[in-house]
Amino acid sequence: MSESYAGKINRKLLKKRRIIDAAAGREPADLVLKNTVYVNVFSNELCHGDIAVAEGLIVGMGSYSGKTEYDCTGKIVLPGFLDAHIHLESSLVSPQEFVRAVLPHGTTTVVADPHEIANVMGTDGIEYMLQATEGLPVDVRLMLPSCVPATPLDESGAVLDYRSLDSFYDHPRVQGLAEMMNFVGIIAGDDQPVEKIVAAQAHHKKIDGHAPDLQGNDLNAYIAAGVYSDHECHDFQDALAKLERGQFIMIREGTAARNLEALAPLLCGKYAERCMFCTDDKHPSDLLEKGHIDYIVKEAIRLGADPITAVKVACHNAARYFLLNNRGAIAPGYLGDFVIIDNFEHFNIEKVFKKGELMVENGVVRDFPLPRVEPYLTERAHGTFHLQTLTPQDFEDHRPRGIIGMVPGEITTVDAGYSDRIDVEYDVLKIAVVERHRNTRHIGVGFLQGYGLKSGAVATSISHDSHNIIVVGASEAACAAAANRVAELNGGIVVWDQGEVKAELPLPIAGIMSGEPLERVNEQLEAAKAAAHALGVSRGVDPFMTLSFMALPVIPSLRITTRGVFDVTSQSYV
Repeated sequence: MSESYAGKINRKLLKKRRIIDAAAGREPADLVLKNTVYVNVFSNELCHGDIAVAEGLIVGMGSYSGKTEYDCTGKIVLPGFLDAHIHLESSLVSPQEFVRAVLPHGTTTVVADPHEIANVMGTDGIEYMLQATEGLPVDVRLMLPSCVPATPLDESGAVLDYRSLDSFYDHPRVQGLAEMMNFVGIIAGDDQPVEKIVAAQAHHKKIDGHAPDLQGNDLNAYIAAGVYSDHECHDFQDALAKLERGQFIMIREGTAARNLEALAPLLCGKYAERCMFCTDDKHPSDLLEKGHIDYIVKEAIRLGADPITAVKVACHNAARYFLLNNRGAIAPGYLGDFVIIDNFEHFNIEKVFKKGELMVENGVVRDFPLPRVEPYLTERAHGTFHLQTLTPQDFEDHRPRGIIGMVPGEITTVDAGYSDRIDVEYDVLKIAVVERHRNTRHIGVGFLQGYGLKSGAVATSISHDSHNIIVVGASEAACAAAANRVAELNGGIVVWDQGEVKAELPLPIAGIMSGEPLERVNEQLEAAKAAAHALGVSRGVDPFMTLSFMALPVIPSLRITTRGVFDVTSQSYV
């Protein structure tokens, strides 16, 4: 039987009295961190005293006794960290495994854009992520994906207009509209992207931006439309132009893009209040070897930032931006989310508390209850491949096709001419994108140069942003075999040669995530990389990240889509 309204009020009243009594010292707190030195994000200094927590909230700093006490002599207590923009799917693991990975690094809140899974499953993907993140010890807030599909050239699993998103704004963990990548459409005043901004503003929600190198009146128009932040700044001048016009700057340091060093000059008294940290994409090896927001804080300090400023940017600024007014600080009424470190020099995280509960001690995460996802959504997420068995003939096309020329160390490409055949000696390989959402049989084929593969094929269903199957191979037969194996796995990464799988990483959740532990996923991923390099893929090339961006038709100059090789600069097929 559901609780009555009067019952709810009475329960909350008792809880509030308990908080007041603990704050006043009339009764013991639930938790007290004794003898602390803590970062005060309001006075921008280190303060001293006990920190008391009751009912999951900080009730006071001073002198307190508690039912549970920890002596923090010689340690520094920080507010829990907040990632201002991340795609959880980029970790290749389920949300609960992502939480297990980042909690030891002091992250207690993330603001996630479920853009990847929404491109596969539409609104079911958003609902899946909401349910799969409910009640986790890292608070997962969502921004609704603004560009599904990312461009009209993509064939994704869904098309989401503002009506599709509208009901989600009422969810208590939805903060707003995620990165508006279609800045061209906004500047032109196109109906669909502008409608999404108007709808988000009608719900009094935040709208994040994505507009690399936008300048002048175009930038003015984009911001005037209602875009409040940007995480695509790769140099100081780009960031400063946006900050001067009122945008908040998300300083990104992830796996695919690293901008901290270029933007470190922002971490000063003049600009830091308008900055926050984000990772955008964080792959398994990075999470295991470097960490999460704690890594950015340590790097910022190494680059010369004041430690208190770096900590404040890592928690308080993002909390204020997203109107998460009860986190990001150590003060009465704020959540008991703490990170205890040894010192700013070594920045070793010893304990992590979430709402006053010890969740991590010396890197070990305590067990936590897993969310329940509706069976329909679980089944839907594990059945997102709809295509017929592929044959070598599906990848044959004897007409001349464009050659996508890779640029070493970059995700941009160049026009490398035309070819009508594979030529391994000259590193001309077949590349193709296979539509897998609606069984359209659309297969775009072309050629790739600079990848280095000598034999076999590499295929993956992580193919930004629509996540169709992308495959590159030294023969059409190998392309078909590798792509078929990806479909059999319900998604993943496959390295194929000589009639057999050399390595694979199954990603059965929407074709982009695994249900296995992060360590196991990383082990399989690294084995697949080694297998791809053994087949000739150039050592300086990430075999799978490189492929995943080859299908994104917004990065110059040539890309591959389900309809063939596309010239982004001229907006035409070649």
